Amino acid sequence: MSHAHSSRGVNRFAPGLTGELSPEVEDQVRRYMSGEEHSPWATPDAACVRRVDDKRDFATALRPAFMRDIDKIMHVPAYNRLSGKTQVFSFRENDDLARRGLHVQLVARVARDIGRALGLNEDLIEAIALGHDIGHTPFGHAGERLLNDVFHARTGRCFFHNVQSVRVLDVLYGRNVSLQTLDGVICHNGEFVQRVLRTSDLSDFKGFDAMVEDCWQNGDAAISHLAPCTLEGCVVRVSDIIAYVGKDRQDAIRAGLCDEDSFADGMGGAYNAWALRALISDVVEHSVGKPRISLSEEGFAEMRRAKRENYEKIYGAPEVNGEFDREIGELFERLYEKVYEDLAAGREEAPVFRHHVRYVSERLRHYGRSYNWESDLDLTTVDYISSMTDDYCMAIIDYLFPGAIGHFPRREHF
Repeated sequence: MSHAHSSRGVNRFAPGLTGELSPEVEDQVRRYMSGEEHSPWATPDAACVRRVDDKRDFATALRPAFMRDIDKIMHVPAYNRLSGKTQVFSFRENDDLARRGLHVQLVARVARDIGRALGLNEDLIEAIALGHDIGHTPFGHAGERLLNDVFHARTGRCFFHNVQSVRVLDVLYGRNVSLQTLDGVICHNGEFVQRVLRTSDLSDFKGFDAMVEDCWQNGDAAISHLAPCTLEGCVVRVSDIIAYVGKDRQDAIRAGLCDEDSFADGMGGAYNAWALRALISDVVEHSVGKPRISLSEEGFAEMRRAKRENYEKIYGAPEVNGEFDREIGELFERLYEKVYEDLAAGREEAPVFRHHVRYVSERLRHYGRSYNWESDLDLTTVDYISSMTDDYCMAIIDYLFPGAIGHFPRREHF
């Protein structure tokens, strides 16, 4: 990086965001971080609600309730696959570009920093952060949109990764994850920027299940109004944006889509370090000791501005937003129809049975549950396709439709 870029420590659009805390807030943060105090609005482990009252999930001194959720999430096979799923750039062979597995760790890091400073439950925060994208599709948001298009056209229902993430944890792997973690996952909503985040009054699985069904049926209209039931969920929601708004810019520069001088603030890739320092401190400064999570007006305006610029310069690029050759959208539709057809015909030698139905069923049996895949073949098709890594998705398309893989753009190492 040139000296000119490395010296850009001030964002001209947000000069008031210095990364410093006021003396009184800093004193309170020190008390929280020392363990002397906890926020009265923190979610205690004793408040944990599970769908099944299973003694294997009872909290102990060594493994409190929400710490158990972290373990459950990290040991689900779908978590391991996040390292093979695109964050933004799908068709570049560049090992330095972030994958979704790194993204969830970055969100957890940001969220725990904020949560510790606010005296909240760090285990619950980490569980939500690590699980929030576990149901994401291959090929980033382009893949999510393509899968939603065909699913909605066939069923009238909507596919969104936050809703599928809950299904993965709660249904497909039957891990008895807590209500508070599942709620934080479905409400993470990184696409919707809000200055003030307040909690909902959700308290039981009856209300949660109704909320999930509303999301399947109404998509954005329902999702855009979701609010987490815990402050920890609110922290993850704002942390998701903080974690990606600068990191995606760094990746765009590494990928050659943009350069250091492409962005209006003039900070180039150094914006990521600035955003982590400035926005985290802004959230802490304006949330400590309060029953809600908020940004200052200046912090909120800057987050919106930076996110909007990312859309203009990064996410709107054809390489990222899925405006490839029409054939790729058609391939997703053909893949969906082929998987559905194999399920309907009961072709047990087909990949969907060998790599998905039997695989999920075996793991559910361990918890005394079964995969009710036959009751909704469209949803089972969605379960399978959304579970794929980028490489597996291209491999199965090549396997099912020889030669079709040539429609995917590739930018190779050499």
